[in-house]
Amino acid sequence: MQNTGAGDVALFPYARVVRHDTPKVQNFFIQHEGPTGVLGSNNLVTRKYSDMQKDQMIDLPATSGWLGFTDKYWATAVLAKPGAPLNARFSRSNPTGTRDVYQSSYVETTPIVVAAGATVTNESYIFAGAKEEAVLSGYQQQYGFDRIDLMIDWGWFHFLTRPMFKLLTFLNGIIGNFGLAILAVTIIIKAIFFPLASRSYASMAAMRRVQPEMKSIRERFKEDRPAQQQAMMELYRKEKINPLSGCWPILIQIPVFFSLYTVIFISLEMRHAPFFGWIRDLAAPDPTNIFTLFGLIPWDPTVMPIVGSFLHLGIWPVIMGITMWVQMKLNPPPPDPTRAMIFNWMPVIFTFMLGTFPAGLVIYWARNNTLSVTQQWFIMKRHGAEVNLFGNILDSFKRKPKPAETTKS
Repeated sequence: MQNTGAGDVALFPYARVVRHDTPKVQNFFIQHEGPTGVLGSNNLVTRKYSDMQKDQMIDLPATSGWLGFTDKYWATAVLAKPGAPLNARFSRSNPTGTRDVYQSSYVETTPIVVAAGATVTNESYIFAGAKEEAVLSGYQQQYGFDRIDLMIDWGWFHFLTRPMFKLLTFLNGIIGNFGLAILAVTIIIKAIFFPLASRSYASMAAMRRVQPEMKSIRERFKEDRPAQQQAMMELYRKEKINPLSGCWPILIQIPVFFSLYTVIFISLEMRHAPFFGWIRDLAAPDPTNIFTLFGLIPWDPTVMPIVGSFLHLGIWPVIMGITMWVQMKLNPPPPDPTRAMIFNWMPVIFTFMLGTFPAGLVIYWARNNTLSVTQQWFIMKRHGAEVNLFGNILDSFKRKPKPAETTKS
């Protein structure tokens, strides 16, 4: 900036990024898409486009920072020089009455005084591109930007999501395939939770051993539910059985599963990452569909209203459902018929639910189930439980006899 006038001039540097029209976003709860920024003590600030329809202007004073717009894989932001105090603003306008205009902007609060006849410079930055973690971290280290890596929405479990991402990229660098890296992560997670799973499966083995006694208690106290429950608790106490122990491995692994889902869903590095065979994109659902006989029938069932979203079921979700069903056949049968029915239908429900999930996540779950079956079988056998997996599977296909009908005379 050159001042060719006769007096001093005070200038306030500013920068802005403008987006025309309201973009179509996935509006998924694990990832933010829309106006965002890191603004000093305000920390990470995010707004939805729907928020801007209500609050058309949001001002935020800050000691330093950056702000802009983020999409699933891309972002555009303006960044002040680190340490420069500024006033930030998210705004929306509709000057023509037909097109919304969104703006993320800032004005530095410390003026630059340009003396008469003098020339000064001011630096600010803009980022526009793919949200690659290594690139953003490099800019953060090189220029000192405040948490620019938060353009990537790591989610609620960021303390698990980021290490999961680092582990996957590290293994991919060694193996050369993100799908194989996911399988390797499955083994690592299994090894970490092995002590807990071992205790859980040992408790299941004990429950299998006392199945005859449990059946006897149910027969003996058939009409007295409180006495039946008390006798059951005494049996658990005597045999040192925790009936809830089977839930702990599942409950503890839910955050791990969610963090892996987040990594596969949001990270650009997973986009278009191939596995083997027909899986050419681990971040997309399995492209095959059993309802079209894997492409032999020329129709698209997913366009059907209401039920269409459930009619995409590829090969890997089916494999996952089968492994989940086999694993459940290792567990002691629930004494309550209602619970037994729920457990029988659970693999089917999860198969359809995961039909539209990223293929990388379904592959992880199928691999995890397979390892769990092997691990559970060996541990239960070691603790003396009779594990008749094939017998349990065959029993599930047998028709149960109907109760005999009685007639009144």
